[in-house]
Amino acid sequence: MATDSIMTRSPDPGLPAVRRSADLVGLLASGTPAGRNRIGIGIGPAQLLGHTRTLLSGGYRLALVAAHHDPAHPDSALDPARPEDAVAPDGSGMRVVYLFTCGRPDSRVELHLHLNAESPVVPTLAGVSFPAGRFEREMHDLFGIVPLHHPLPRRLVRHPHWPRGWYPMRSDADDPPPAFSDSEPYPFLTVRGPGVYEIPVGPIHAGLIEPGHFRFSVVGETILKLKARLWFTHKGIEKLFQGHDPVDKLPLAERISGDTAVGHALAYCLAVEDAVGCTVPPEAQRMRALLLELERLHNHITDIGALCNDVGHSILHAHALRIRETLLRLNAEITGHRLLRGGVVLGGATLRSLPAPERLHVIGADIRDIVALALSHTVIRDRFTGTAVLSARQAHDLGALGYVARASGIDADARRDHPFTDCYGSLTVPTKSGGDVLARFLIRAEEIDVSLDLITGFLDDLRPGPITVWPPSPVRTGIRSGVGIVEGWRGTIVHRVELSPGRTLTRVKIVDPSFLNWPALPLALHDTIVPDFPVTNKSFNLSYAGNDL
Repeated sequence: MATDSIMTRSPDPGLPAVRRSADLVGLLASGTPAGRNRIGIGIGPAQLLGHTRTLLSGGYRLALVAAHHDPAHPDSALDPARPEDAVAPDGSGMRVVYLFTCGRPDSRVELHLHLNAESPVVPTLAGVSFPAGRFEREMHDLFGIVPLHHPLPRRLVRHPHWPRGWYPMRSDADDPPPAFSDSEPYPFLTVRGPGVYEIPVGPIHAGLIEPGHFRFSVVGETILKLKARLWFTHKGIEKLFQGHDPVDKLPLAERISGDTAVGHALAYCLAVEDAVGCTVPPEAQRMRALLLELERLHNHITDIGALCNDVGHSILHAHALRIRETLLRLNAEITGHRLLRGGVVLGGATLRSLPAPERLHVIGADIRDIVALALSHTVIRDRFTGTAVLSARQAHDLGALGYVARASGIDADARRDHPFTDCYGSLTVPTKSGGDVLARFLIRAEEIDVSLDLITGFLDDLRPGPITVWPPSPVRTGIRSGVGIVEGWRGTIVHRVELSPGRTLTRVKIVDPSFLNWPALPLALHDTIVPDFPVTNKSFNLSYAGNDL
């Protein structure tokens, strides 16, 4: 970090921040402080677009945007380093943190922007980053921060019964208003023309999935446009963290998206540990990696079976569910919970038992038989091949993550690019170029083999039992922030936390990969046929809960 940088107020005193820099590229090239892979840059609104362009052209991606409404504090208005227009009459303030990440080597850059709390406005980044446009719409609905000149300013998260001017994530927000009927119609784009008609599906579905509404505009069976309307069950997850000890809210992190207990718990723990300066022992890191791969196994085989079922091969689906049950029972033996809850803890991990390598070998052979049978079936091959193609350019522009991105040729995996442990050093990252349902099926199958190999390798140096160094000693004091990045089974999960001097949570921002992958589904379905929707939807298998927090 350049020594002549001009420092500005930061929510994390240990995180360098500069008010201005003549050359952002030179600033990044100068490296990060010892022991840190994250730098912060204090900017003004006029600098936001230019810095964003520089970072995106340098290979960074916008991983997270966290809006903040800091509550009134007696001393906040007396801070001479804080811009005058960032302070409301009651001493409160609003700010936005933009987190950009780049892998190999792991690098994280934060842009910190203070806003006028009375009329918070930010320049839109939607023209240079599609993910930015979605983050901006989200923070407008939840915080009232206006993205100036946004090309699509319609609501994203806001429920129709929320009064205008009521923003639930603000520190001064009143209790939620009572729900009533949808008096504000959702602004669907209507497709018109000869033979065009609409097929509405949901939001209530026949299965146990959460609500989501899909509106197809079709001619015959061909889909001209699909619009997915989500956010029917906004739960206020991020606000439920605030004001609590990090230990007490680990169970909440595990339940953000029920099938991703390990992924979200680990991202949360990594963020908190980053904030307080906790170094997790290498053996506990390997335990965490083992749990992360076990979670990938039971979810991927479930999807493989469901994909076969959606094209009429119910026998393979039944066998996949048999293997899933075997893996869930194995999970219960290892952590005491079928979904692996309780295995990841702050400062470490705990295992009740370890899986036998021979047992994993049998499971792997069983899965490979199912995959081989599926790929040898002409109907499955025909229905998967060329269906719902998402090109590499589309995946890149949308900011797609996980197996969706890798099936379209995007070589990205947080286990390798943002490692929390050195045991992923020789990781093989499967990619495909087809971008179709077949490619997303094959990525899952190959990732299962990689996970089984990783788990077997982890077992050499592990023993059952708890390993934790929580609470750490010494503990960093003051207001702190931390970031956790994890490659969950669906894709990259990012958590950013801020802690008060008393080490309670003041803000937790969560990005599940589904938030960035949902827009890819309608795009891939363009010009396909309605009967291909179920298999395409399953090939993406996006989370409603992780998207609608």
